[in-house]
Amino acid sequence: MSIASKNNNAENPDDPNCACCAPRRGFLGTLVALGAATLLPGGLMAQGAKKAARKPHRIDVHHHLMYPGYLDEVGGRRAGSSFKWSPEMSLEDMDKSGIAVSVLSLIQPSAATNEVEKGRKIARLSNEFGAQLARDHKGRFASFATLPLLDTEGALKEIGYALDTLKAEGIGLMTSYQDKYLGDASFAPIWEELNRRKAVIYTHPLSPDCCRNIKSEVPPAVVEYATDTTRTIASLVFSGTAARYPDIRWIFSHSGGTMPFLLSRFTRHEIDMKEKAKERVPKGVMYELKKFHYDTAQGNHSGALAALMKIVTPGQVLFGTDFPFRDGAEEIEGLAAFRFEPKDLRAIERENALRLLPRLVA
Repeated sequence: MSIASKNNNAENPDDPNCACCAPRRGFLGTLVALGAATLLPGGLMAQGAKKAARKPHRIDVHHHLMYPGYLDEVGGRRAGSSFKWSPEMSLEDMDKSGIAVSVLSLIQPSAATNEVEKGRKIARLSNEFGAQLARDHKGRFASFATLPLLDTEGALKEIGYALDTLKAEGIGLMTSYQDKYLGDASFAPIWEELNRRKAVIYTHPLSPDCCRNIKSEVPPAVVEYATDTTRTIASLVFSGTAARYPDIRWIFSHSGGTMPFLLSRFTRHEIDMKEKAKERVPKGVMYELKKFHYDTAQGNHSGALAALMKIVTPGQVLFGTDFPFRDGAEEIEGLAAFRFEPKDLRAIERENALRLLPRLVA
């Protein structure tokens, strides 16, 4: 049983291990595994699989951490009440899945609080913990740094400390902070600094303020997470933020959430903006969407990948597991089943991440 199936949490609301499904799942798993073997770098089946096991090559850009005491710190905000994680759990799954290095980011809700001292504390503890893991397990872990985004002074200070002193690979943000999305004008000083640095910003969704109390038997992660990613993409594009700070390199989780399925609504809204579109999206909505990067965690099934591939090339796609909510095996099987060209699969699993984060090659 995978770690993800052992954890009963909101990001994995369905139980894939029911006894009635086991025979069929085993048969399908065998077929997918055979397909995956033919797509491994090197072109050989059994030999290629063994080689991958000996020499991990994949880079996981969607891999969570939690520093000691974090769940107590965030209290009332959902952070995964049954969240179970340790560095050893990560390394075990990475070794099984041929993952050379995982770029860690703090589990939601991160520092999405308007309490200044609390936000600064969460960011600092998380960033120092991630840096320590990278030192303790050299070459296996890197990190995206947490910022208290609602606190401009604190965020700017943490950018300097995290990127210059701790050597974080980039910044890890939530898709929304209280009632603000990432295109909000109040974040401009932070984007200016990150644009100057040509920083990578990885984003992860959470249960947004607007929709946390919907009366439904369906957990927020099933609908709201992917939707919140779409809301923040729209916020960045239609506010003009993406065009105004072109040197920031954005990564969006879960194959872009629901954005690929709402593409015609995005392009129609560009038309409806009329003169405002010339100012805010001077090169067009599609230009901005094609510039973004997207990880495939929980978006590694045929519907999501097919929709995403109508917008971007494989060169904008990154391997992500969402560990420990999902494991590496699920991600690998999903990508293999889509039957990318071998060169494109290599790019997704490793080369695209190295282009964005070249220090990982060491």
